[in-house]
Amino acid sequence: MSKSREDVWEEWRDRVNMSPEELEDWLKTEESKSVGDSDDEESTGHYSGRRIIEIQRTTKDELSDDQWEWMRKVVGYVNRHCAQVPDGDLEDATWRYSLMNWGHDPLKENGCAT
Repeated sequence: MSKSREDVWEEWRDRVNMSPEELEDWLKTEESKSVGDSDDEESTGHYSGRRIIEIQRTTKDELSDDQWEWMRKVVGYVNRHCAQVPDGDLEDATWRYSLMNWGHDPLKENGCAT
């Protein structure tokens, strides 16, 4: 059974812990562009970051079905990757960079690595 939109909304608000401005700034960095799967084009995570910013700037009542589905995808991605915290220094880990492309900084106070 799929989650209700209200459940997705609550998880989204918990898991996407970067503001649109933080995410925009992050997506401009070489670190952001250095991770993820791509075919010499934009990585899936980088594309996701741009979609997340768009969703964050849309009111809840105006979200499209497609945006709700993307929110579900983001929550799933962040949950899966937060369950796999690697050992070692996380500050410059590609694991962290990938999560940040998906709107979640695991080192923030409310992040999965804290």
